[in-house]
Amino acid sequence: MIKVASYNIHKGIGLDRRRDPARILEVLREIDADVIALQEADRRFGTKECVIPLHFLEEHSPWKAIPFGLRAGSMGWHGNVLLIRKESAVMDCEAIHLPTLEPRGAVMADVRSDGVPIRVVGMHLDLSGLWRRRQAHAILAHVDSCSISRPTVLMGDLNEWSAHGGCLRDFGRAYSFAETGPSFHVRRPVARLDRIMVSSSLRVAECGVHHSAAARKASDHLPIWAALELV
Repeated sequence: MIKVASYNIHKGIGLDRRRDPARILEVLREIDADVIALQEADRRFGTKECVIPLHFLEEHSPWKAIPFGLRAGSMGWHGNVLLIRKESAVMDCEAIHLPTLEPRGAVMADVRSDGVPIRVVGMHLDLSGLWRRRQAHAILAHVDSCSISRPTVLMGDLNEWSAHGGCLRDFGRAYSFAETGPSFHVRRPVARLDRIMVSSSLRVAECGVHHSAAARKASDHLPIWAALELV
């Protein structure tokens, strides 16, 4: 069983308008997932470093960030970060450059978690439906082009408000969706913008939205999670 989670941390800024990386880590410790995809993990201006300092992650959490090495101070790419447990192994990793009019990207890694090799893609797609579909196609094509096939998890903030259309239709041709529930806006969750999708070699055993008191303050999104089993 592997537990995964996806969380748009809103640059670490909570509903009280304070940036608090300790609060984000508190929420992540509550979920206690093996693999975590973060979105909006970088500051908006300046050097755009990650809002969770690397030393803070190392000293106060059971996770490590997968290094993509594309921007000094950032753990990931365009605010997308992948965290895995410190004892897990990274077999391969790369950024996925997406077609876009604004800075967007996705990150992909092959990891061995609790002895199980899986491929993980973290993403934050565009506000425009046209560009979301182009980005979905780019991600699917990139994963399909990999020389080694692995059980695959795609997760992140898709920014898709429709229930079944748009990029959901594109991803749904090859992946199943975890029925986690609405995660946005945290004050009154009505939209399923955040999604976890799995390939046919994985089964969603359990899933949900994390509704703790800390999560209701830490970001404008609630985190989602899923427990996965190999088929």
